[in-house]
Amino acid sequence: MIVSISQPAYLPWLGYFDRIFKSDVHVILDDVMLERSSKTRFTNRNKIKTHQGSLWLTVPVATSGIGQPIINEAMIENESKWPNKHFQTLIGSYNKSVYFNEHKTWFEDFYKKEWKLLYPLLEYSTDYLLNILGIASSLIKSSEMKAKGQKSDYILNLCKEAGATVYLSGPFGRDYLDLDMFENADIEVRFHDYQHPMYTQLFEKFVPYMSIVDLLFNEGPKSLDILTGGEA
Repeated sequence: MIVSISQPAYLPWLGYFDRIFKSDVHVILDDVMLERSSKTRFTNRNKIKTHQGSLWLTVPVATSGIGQPIINEAMIENESKWPNKHFQTLIGSYNKSVYFNEHKTWFEDFYKKEWKLLYPLLEYSTDYLLNILGIASSLIKSSEMKAKGQKSDYILNLCKEAGATVYLSGPFGRDYLDLDMFENADIEVRFHDYQHPMYTQLFEKFVPYMSIVDLLFNEGPKSLDILTGGEA
């Protein structure tokens, strides 16, 4: 049983979906604090490619008076009218891509919904993308599990509860996982060092590490095969 664990993300990148694809069960880590300062923070933001290069799309999160929120409790700050800005940016960047129109109506409806909490927005959009890609791995929210602990202990306990024989960790797991504890629990740890593929993009020079929508709008039904390196 291969289990992976990661925080939810806004319009995630290719490697996020590849790790889920390679897992029997994926645990969505929704009951930890939303990172605010990390350069690798993608819970409420991601990058797309525009004619001027990569651009961050960020869902603003309310922090006034509440400090650092838990992901599944984080509220969206809607005063900036960010949904229309995101949708118009997608149109401006991808209206000439081959498959954009196949998804345009869904995204238009998505951005018209009244999102108050961050996690339901992430869940709704990621479920759509998983379905379009054809990834059928089982998903479990950590907030609905009994496991407790901190850092490596918590990850190990989530793996045990999910029935893991293999834990497919992200590459940063090397920095904090206690591998001896996993070995003692008879759980093999594998690190997911994603090899980013090349694919068709607009605007000349190829730029990696964009949101999955960059691949989906340009490659359509070939997206899963491309992002998994032909394993689909």
